[in-house]
Amino acid sequence: QVQLVESGGGLVEAGGSLRLSCAASIPSAHTYSMGWFRQAPGKQRELVALITFDGIRKYGDSVKGRFAISRDNAKNTVYMQMSSLKPDDTAVYYCAAGAVRTEIPDNVSYWGQGTRVTVSS
Repeated sequence: QVQLVESGGGLVEAGGSLRLSCAASIPSAHTYSMGWFRQAPGKQRELVALITFDGIRKYGDSVKGRFAISRDNAKNTVYMQMSSLKPDDTAVYYCAAGAVRTEIPDNVSYWGQGTRVTVSS
């Protein structure tokens, strides 16, 4: 069964850290770009971070310097270390995988079910 399974969300105080993980059960997962989007109430889904199959990273402007994405192709897993968290980072975080221009939500081939991150002030 094709799926992306996220873990690591939760409640954290402002300034704290969390690490999200996403394990992919996708044929040829190592050839896909993988990453994270987030969606806060009343807002559009936005790119947080993306990493291509060969390690090129792209970050949303609001998280540059605070979040770091990595992947382990042997485990078909992508990670995102989130540091210096702010209340504005509160959202549901979705793991995503795609083949081409995956930074655009419409181009995502697979979505995870989402994991909630809440940052208290």
